[in-house]
Amino acid sequence: MTPFHLAFPVRDLDETRTFYGEVLGCAIGRSSATWVDFDLYGHQMSAHLRPQAAQAASDGKVDGILVPIPHFGAVLLMDDWQRLATRLEARDDIDWLERPMVRFKGEPGEQATLFIRDPSGNALEFKGFRSLEQVFAY
Repeated sequence: MTPFHLAFPVRDLDETRTFYGEVLGCAIGRSSATWVDFDLYGHQMSAHLRPQAAQAASDGKVDGILVPIPHFGAVLLMDDWQRLATRLEARDDIDWLERPMVRFKGEPGEQATLFIRDPSGNALEFKGFRSLEQVFAY
C-alpha cells in the first residue's frame, strides 16, 4: 500500500503533539514552529498551525447514523481497531462523537467504527475490518 498525505489545521501544536503522539500513539516526525508530521498507521499526517481556522462542519448519514463531514482517520484490521478503541475508552479526556459500534452488521462491508474530535475540533474516524478485502465491499 502506498501511504497518503493529509495536511490539516490545528489551533495549538503542543496539544496536538500530546493528542496524536500520546493519546493515539502516533510516531512524531519532522516539525517546525508552524507544523508537525505524524505517522498515523503508516500515513503522513501534517498538522499546520492555524489558530483562526474555523471548522466547517455538517453531517452525512451512514447506516442511519449522522457522521461529521469532513472527517479523516484510518482503516484498521479488527485486532488493531479493538486495541485503539479499548485505549480510548479507558481515558476520560476523549471528545467522543460516536462511541465504538458496529455498522452494516451482517452485510458486506460490516465494520466497527468510532468517531472522536482532536483538541482543535477535527473529526476522526477509525474503522475496523476482519479482512481488508471488505473495505470496498465489491
